[in-house]
Amino acid sequence: MRAIAFQRCINPSCGATTDLADTTFRCPCCGGLLDVAYDWNRLPVPSSLKHFESKWANRANPLDFSGVWRFRALLPFAPEEAIITIGEGQTLCQRADAVAAFVGLNAGRLFLQYEGLNPSGSFKDNGMCAAITHARMTGARRAACASTGNTSASLAIYCSATQLLRGIIFVGSGKISYGKLSQALEHSALTIQIQGDFDDALRRVQEASRQLGLYLVNSVNPFRLEGQKAIMFRVLEALRWEVPDWVIVPGGNLGNVSSFGKAFAELAELGLIPRVPRLAVINATGADTFYQLYEKRGLRWNGGQFDQSKIDDYLAELDSANRKADTLASAIEINRPVNLPKALRALDRCNGVVRAIPDSEILDAKAKIGAGGLGCEPASAASVAGLRQLVQEKVISPSDSVVCVLTGHLLKDPDETVAYHSTDPATSAKLAARGVKQVAFANRAVQVPNDLAAIVQAIESYT
Repeated sequence: MRAIAFQRCINPSCGATTDLADTTFRCPCCGGLLDVAYDWNRLPVPSSLKHFESKWANRANPLDFSGVWRFRALLPFAPEEAIITIGEGQTLCQRADAVAAFVGLNAGRLFLQYEGLNPSGSFKDNGMCAAITHARMTGARRAACASTGNTSASLAIYCSATQLLRGIIFVGSGKISYGKLSQALEHSALTIQIQGDFDDALRRVQEASRQLGLYLVNSVNPFRLEGQKAIMFRVLEALRWEVPDWVIVPGGNLGNVSSFGKAFAELAELGLIPRVPRLAVINATGADTFYQLYEKRGLRWNGGQFDQSKIDDYLAELDSANRKADTLASAIEINRPVNLPKALRALDRCNGVVRAIPDSEILDAKAKIGAGGLGCEPASAASVAGLRQLVQEKVISPSDSVVCVLTGHLLKDPDETVAYHSTDPATSAKLAARGVKQVAFANRAVQVPNDLAAIVQAIESYT
């Protein structure tokens, strides 16, 4: 009899399965990506999502306290005694009327899902707790990732907090913010900086993992994506189980959109939601592979028979021009998204769109988000900047209900924030060199003499 939980190739024409313990994370038949799959007919599935509200009364139980594992009935691959948690998922989905006015939505129609409250400060902890749980199930002792910063921080904190694995992190030269690098170093991970960018680091970490038997936690790992489904479960919980019209997410390695599409497809299959929302993925224009392929070259899922030649041709053009990903939104500075096929499937299921937004608009959106009370890293703000464009294009109506995912905390990448608001010529020149020549919403520091009267005058002028 087939296991209740297993891994399955995402290509419907293949559909090969492999055991939960397989850590190659590639289809044994065609080499494609894998899902974590379930025989739902043999599992105790809740009859309603309201079932999960009872978990709040049992928050002394670490699994019910976790914003991932309280939904473990919807990601049931691990026995409870194997589950790893450090309190991830204590996030909020905040109504944001000031930001709604900025993007052109009606009051009460925009919600910001703020993942910066996770233990390592980003959404990655949702998936990392699931990946480390699976690593524990397989007996792994060393775990590795390539990272622009957030994955490395999350891996490092889970390894140090649990003492179960040694973390090994590959980063590209000059491609990680100090806010994120400090976490990897502080939490005792082995950090290897290579000459190259994230795409180079990801290739090398996969090679090293195969040769040394390292447990790979990048989002090619389907267990990572299982944990990230919980972000959408918490969104629905915050909205009292009402499905929004749109969910908008930044696009880097495309793990989140892939995970969200899977979450909604499963919830619909189980009869737990009446419809799925539409999904929008927002690239930065300096790292817009998904936008170019999906919107400009017409790449589609096509029942799993997507046109691989379009992908190959585009990546060959990047190589020929030696064009590297280049954006201030460093968390999505990726040209070769490993989850591209899964993202195509998610957009097919959820009638999705892709947009690419310049850094200047991303930073303006970030400033408006901050003025509204939530501090996020630049990549997070791509979701709001993309929403503004989609409203202007009339793709999204002002009356639509929209959730924008803010993936990481402001302090993940404070240098860009200070540069945006600074009067210092050197920092302004740094932004200008990256194409940001004007900032619309800068909150400049007020320079005054060391004199009480001048200070009082400045305060009264401001207020």
